[in-house]
Amino acid sequence: MNRHPWLNLLKRWAVIAVGVALSAVIVPGITYDDGVTLLVVVALLSFFNAILKPLLVLFTLPFVVLTLGLGIWIINAGLFLAVSKLVVGFHVHDFWAALWGSLIVSATNLILSGLLRTKQWPRPPPPRKPDDVIDI
Repeated sequence: MNRHPWLNLLKRWAVIAVGVALSAVIVPGITYDDGVTLLVVVALLSFFNAILKPLLVLFTLPFVVLTLGLGIWIINAGLFLAVSKLVVGFHVHDFWAALWGSLIVSATNLILSGLLRTKQWPRPPPPRKPDDVIDI
């Protein structure tokens, strides 16, 4: 059964919200004022991850390859810091806090998305016709 796309979007936003809230609890330099601010942060992070992140990865591909993928962590931290500059009520003290916060959000996303993933059963192969012949 295929889920509705809006439910998938809400599930992804909830996972990101848990990651941002967890990073605000764990990392000393990250705070947010209230739940509405958290929702705005989640929406903007989702937008940045969908639009800006692929472009940034494309333009910095040699750096990402040279750092064996750690460049993506730096790109995530930059986006996290950019969101803090744009959203009133969401505060990230410095780049190091953004780096640790983005790591926590990424790890939370990885773990919770794996736990919430629904089992996809493989499709059965199509029935063979009796007249199928393989010529060699």
